[in-house]
Amino acid sequence: MSTEYVAIKDIGAHANETVTLRGWLYNIRSSGKIAFLQLRDGSGMIQGVVVKAEVAEATWDTAKGLTQESSVLVTGSVRQDDRAPYCGYEHTVTDVQAVQIAEPNYPISHKEHGPDFLLENRHLWLRTPKQAALLRIRHEVMKAATTYLDDRDFLRIDAPIFTPSACEGTTTLFEVDYFDDKAFLSQSGQLYMEAAAMALGKVYCLGPAFRAEKSKTRRHLTEFWMIEPEIAFLTFEENLQLQEGMVTHIVEQVLKNRMADLKTLERDIAPLLNVKAPFPRVSYDEAIEKLQSLGHDIAWGSDFGAPDETVLTKLYDRPIFVHRFPAKIKAFYMAPDPERPEVALGADMLAPGGYGEIIGGGQRVDDADLLRQRIQDHNLPEEAFAWFMDLRKYGSVPHGGFGMGIERCVAWIAGIEHVRETSPFPRTIYRIYP
Repeated sequence: MSTEYVAIKDIGAHANETVTLRGWLYNIRSSGKIAFLQLRDGSGMIQGVVVKAEVAEATWDTAKGLTQESSVLVTGSVRQDDRAPYCGYEHTVTDVQAVQIAEPNYPISHKEHGPDFLLENRHLWLRTPKQAALLRIRHEVMKAATTYLDDRDFLRIDAPIFTPSACEGTTTLFEVDYFDDKAFLSQSGQLYMEAAAMALGKVYCLGPAFRAEKSKTRRHLTEFWMIEPEIAFLTFEENLQLQEGMVTHIVEQVLKNRMADLKTLERDIAPLLNVKAPFPRVSYDEAIEKLQSLGHDIAWGSDFGAPDETVLTKLYDRPIFVHRFPAKIKAFYMAPDPERPEVALGADMLAPGGYGEIIGGGQRVDDADLLRQRIQDHNLPEEAFAWFMDLRKYGSVPHGGFGMGIERCVAWIAGIEHVRETSPFPRTIYRIYP
């Protein structure tokens, strides 16, 4: 008869029952007559109590011989105790079986370590409560985003990672050998989503993107993940409403399903409770005026730096849209405002707390002649965009979309200082290991 195992996250449904848990020993404390086993299984953590006088000698010896990160099977009764660490339940252990006794001197001990050391041991750092909580929140963010779109009849269409050309300029591309040719790692799946939207109406992709810019800020990774919806017959205002609806839904789902993880991270949830639609709309012109009035040395036509975005978001209690940036500082595919061609019909969603842009989006150029001119103005190879031009030749329609960076969104919701902790295995300009 096979043993039925219980996940720690479900332990509350088994109060006063005897259950077997399987996982890893996060830590052990002993007074000589009692051993406290802190067990994790990926779904949560619980404290197991082994009383020497109440268990077999072999069980006590096994428990005392465990090392940090040993893998174990632990059987015992479940007792509710609001004072118990981690989950409000304690496991009174009657039997301990070691699956594997971990080697001593586990690299990540229960003390402070520097970020370089932790990143070098990222494969083990993931096991700590804080990092596990972040990855569960990351999962919730991605799940909530895709569910929101799926429930609105979007189709997921995977975009290629190898591309023949840039979508936002050639200076931040990773070039790779592609048999007898050259290719680039994708900066975005957007252009391909435009093609898919002309076929299917409402689509999105979710996958990795790569930027070769040598940025060292807490907001940047060289490899990150984006979700990118694209919609035919979409207006600019409808685009903003879709964005704020999706982000509001994501925050609601994290608050609903990952409160324990937010608590582990000591995240103040009060700001998250303010994330309700509609989000403030601030024109680029208004933003420049606000920044100048606050003493920032910024002129019309300049893009925002991190300090500018931080100051702007401090004026509001939820994410904001900054819209209609100068067309010259936006991508070639961004449509101009019909009433003011010098500005682009696009918007950036800025998150509170200094996390900066989490979404960029807007209307796309749908006129073939204008798109051709934009490609030339940006010194991009016209032959590489022949297929993209076809979308404007055969049934072109107004359309738009956006891209949301997963890591930045997770960092903001979780209240984490650096996006590298929100990626399972972060890639930066200095790190490609492990």
